Amino acid sequence: MKIIKILFINCIIFLSLIFIFEIFFGYWFSKNNFGYIMRFERQKQILYETIHDEKKRKFFYRRNFYGFRGEDVDPKDMKIIFLGGSTGNQRVTPENLTIVGLLNSKLHKDGYNFKIYNGSTDGKSTKGYINDFKYWFPKIPNFDPKIVIFYTGINDSNKSHDEKFDNPWRESNYEKFTDYIKNSSKIVELVKKVKFKYIIKLKKEYGLTTVSKELYKNFDYINYNQAKKIYNNRIPDEMLLRQFEKKLDTLDFYILKYKIIPIFITQIGYEGLSNYNLYLINEKLKEFCKKKKYNIIKLDEKIVSLEKKTFFDPIHTLIKGNKIITNKIYLDLINIIKKY
Repeated sequence: MKIIKILFINCIIFLSLIFIFEIFFGYWFSKNNFGYIMRFERQKQILYETIHDEKKRKFFYRRNFYGFRGEDVDPKDMKIIFLGGSTGNQRVTPENLTIVGLLNSKLHKDGYNFKIYNGSTDGKSTKGYINDFKYWFPKIPNFDPKIVIFYTGINDSNKSHDEKFDNPWRESNYEKFTDYIKNSSKIVELVKKVKFKYIIKLKKEYGLTTVSKELYKNFDYINYNQAKKIYNNRIPDEMLLRQFEKKLDTLDFYILKYKIIPIFITQIGYEGLSNYNLYLINEKLKEFCKKKKYNIIKLDEKIVSLEKKTFFDPIHTLIKGNKIITNKIYLDLINIIKKY
């Protein structure tokens, strides 16, 4: 009985010390506590091994303390951010060889002293950007971006798009509860840091090359001018366009509220504009930007032709594709940024 009593007292002392430590050093009462928001894409590190352009690459996919791709950074230094879905996040691509990474390399090479920070997350559509401004960004202290680049279109063109990917939280109450604990606990944060340093698991993604070979059997790239002729008399999906227009109007509310300078970039698939709905979404985005006098880079009009094996599936680019897109948008992007 005496041993049980000693063990009980020691447990109480131990738990009390943990409680005191968490109260003083945890995030439980912080106004910037993430709660159950962004748990899946915060403080994340995965060691990937992939094959891009027939070359094996090993790299870390990292999301920092505030949920952006890459190493930790002071939020006050983040003046230009990039928002997209999986086509912007590019989790199976080394960070320096993603579209954002390549843009930053060109900026550095050309002597510019600013950087683009990647806030893209998989599955995000325009509604996801709205949720970023509502639920994610207000949690980041001293965060005041001046320019936001929206790489958008593909997920909005998908009628079967699951809106759960636009929400920065997981669905079940149990997941929300555990995510709240993990986001609030200092001990969990320290354990994760130790885990990232000493416990590294390799995740292999070798399917990229196989998929791209199958993908290009009957390849037929449709550029913008061809798409205009092909779709000239086709009846558009009015409901899809109304929904997208409504999302753009809501996003505009936050653009004005946060006084940011938006730059929109249209998108293409592996066969250009073979997807009629993507063509429609791009056209609607151009109308919106013209009406609001917002900056837009019309990638769908810039890429007139595309060689094979630049994508590893219908919407996601290989490194070769990233380089093509980067080169097409870089000068326009620089000219817009320099104005401000």
